[in-house]
Amino acid sequence: MAVDALGSKKYWRKRLRRARNAVASRFFDTRFGRRLLIENIGPRVVSMTVDAGDHLMTFSPSDYIGRKVFRKGHFERGNVDRLLAVLRERGLLRKDGVLLELGGNIGTQTVYFALSNACSRIVSVEPDPRNFKLLQTNIGQNRLEETVTLVNCAAGETAGEIDFFLNATNHGKSSAIRQSSSDMKVSVPVKPVSDILREAGLNPNDVSLVWMDIEGYEPVACRSMAPLMSRRVPLYMEFTPIFYGPEQTRDFVTMLAGCYEDCVVFFEEGEQEMKVGDLPGGVDQYDVLLLP
Repeated sequence: MAVDALGSKKYWRKRLRRARNAVASRFFDTRFGRRLLIENIGPRVVSMTVDAGDHLMTFSPSDYIGRKVFRKGHFERGNVDRLLAVLRERGLLRKDGVLLELGGNIGTQTVYFALSNACSRIVSVEPDPRNFKLLQTNIGQNRLEETVTLVNCAAGETAGEIDFFLNATNHGKSSAIRQSSSDMKVSVPVKPVSDILREAGLNPNDVSLVWMDIEGYEPVACRSMAPLMSRRVPLYMEFTPIFYGPEQTRDFVTMLAGCYEDCVVFFEEGEQEMKVGDLPGGVDQYDVLLLP
């Protein structure tokens, strides 16, 4: 009888364990469940990889972008799709052209662009050493090495080194401009865009699109790519008056308006076409596509 009772206990424990695991699996496959899981992973887990359907993505679970990828399966992929749709509608996509991506981060947008076949080659520039390691991993594991050239530096006016500030919880907010007293300062290489392209074996005329998200350093990067701007290469960027301040915002708009006339602005409530000289300085942040 004792043996039978022991066997019965083991049987029911096994049944309960299976039932518990089935319920947990269903729960953690929901958006809320994934959020609860990713936000409570301990510091011993330094990276994770998810199958996002048409690609793999490796990320840090302690980082904002990584947590978004885990919960939603992507990070702002709709922004890439939206941009490509606008360019396609206007006949501005050159499949034989080169995309210059300033601020590659861990490679989310890089991979989305590569999978879209909207360009023949991508040069992805990322200064944050933490992001760059993951960027290398994501390009490699998706077998995109022949399409994507990776460059570990910042884009600036002169070659050398600059102070770079690492955000602890949102690596996408790391910048050459200090945004918080808790940011850790490191030194990273900086190169003009012309040097970056030359070292990648490219002529500025090869570039057909620029994607830029570099947390307030956009005016400096733009000054370093005069040949691209002078021939009005389509330029999509995060425009952030709250970082620039009123005076620098006015100066930046004047510089952009000296090269481009028309643009499409992407506000939260929708798209709006306007003249570059009319870009609003009173909005904290928005995306803008400068048109040829």
